[in-house]
Order: sequence, then structure tokens, then C-alpha cells
Amino acid sequence: MKKKLVVLSGAGISAESGVKTFRDADGLWENHRIEDVASPEGFQRNPKLVFDFYNERRRQLKSVFPNRAHEILAELEEYFDVEIITQNVDDLHERAGSTKVTHLHGELKKARPVNADKKEIPWEDDLNLGDLNHEGIQLRPHIVWFGEMVPNMDKALSIVEKADFFLVIGTSLQVYPAASLIHYVPKTCDVFAIDPNLENNFVREENFLKTSAIAGMQRLKEILTSKAQ
Repeated sequence: MKKKLVVLSGAGISAESGVKTFRDADGLWENHRIEDVASPEGFQRNPKLVFDFYNERRRQLKSVFPNRAHEILAELEEYFDVEIITQNVDDLHERAGSTKVTHLHGELKKARPVNADKKEIPWEDDLNLGDLNHEGIQLRPHIVWFGEMVPNMDKALSIVEKADFFLVIGTSLQVYPAASLIHYVPKTCDVFAIDPNLENNFVREENFLKTSAIAGMQRLKEILTSKAQ
């Protein structure tokens, strides 16, 4: 039986594919205040702005591609039972070939009714006011906004608790509740981290690669495959 490798990925891995990180240094996301485009209140206040914002993100997603870090994670399925828990709303892990991906903060290529945090449906193109589901209910982006519950958190916890190896990549562990997952890793688990901005206080120094996602995964693949037996 393959050992279980659980990966918590964040914006840093997608940034190397050209995906803009969620919050720029000036506190804005693509020149918008976070409160205006990533909160229930912003959606109530100006739904057209929110629809337009995510429509543009969805279009941009079609112009970017998985990078070598995504690909190596998919290749590791040959050696491990790999489960990825991602804070990212893009589909780059899936496009690289990873088969078990749990999205904590939603997915750009899905929509859901405004009155439910599940019941999501695939959505590839623009989403606008007047787009309804089969029950006649207005659809919204399938994104977990600030102040909303994280529907997949319990699933993520159950995955982490079974890990033999745990990898944090491309996240500085500043966003909760996702950052709390590190506290549920089994004591016997070997923990690794790849991120140039992460403050290390939870992993052995030799397991901490303070580097980009691609460079880190190229080095870590050799380390992990040697431990796969």
C-alpha cells in the first residue's frame, strides 16, 4: 500500500504560472478592494462588479498553464497516495494530472446558487445576473468569500489526519482556517515546506526549502521518492 502524501498548496505555486496572487502588496486584488469583490456585502452592494471581476479571472485562467511544480506533484502519484488540499481557485493541479484535489476556497470554473454553499455546477464562460440554475435560482461564483464558512474544511481535516508525509507549498500560512490544518498533522508524519516567505516554526530545518515552488519541488521529488518504500 502506498504511503499518503498530503499537500497544502497556496498562491505561490500558481504565481509561477502567471496567476496573480490574491492580495498584492498594496492590499488590492487586481486594483479592487478585497471587500468589494470577495465578500457577501460587496456582492449585495454591486453584483455586476463582482460578476465582471470573476469573469475576467475566468478568462485569464484560459491563458495560463500548469508549471513544473504542479507536474511533479502529479508525477508523485506513481509513488504515493497523493491528496492535494489547495487554497487556490484555479484548476492548474487538475490540468497537470493530479487526481485528488480538494479546493478550500472554491473554484473559478464552477458556479452555485446564491442560497447554498454546495450544489455547485461546472461553469466555463462568463456568469452574469440572470443566469439561473435548474431550480430558477440566481447563480454566483463558487468562491468562498471573506466571512463565509469553508464547506470543505471538515473533509480537509480528515485527509490531513491520515498523512504519512505533509507538504506546505506556496503559502505563508496566514489565511485561516486553512492555516490551522498544520496542527492536525499526525505526530509521526514527516513535514516539509516550500515557500520563500514562510516563517518556519513547525518543520525541521533540513525539510524547509525557502525557495520558489518549482525549484523546491525539483529538489523535493528526489527526497520524497527515496522515502516512498
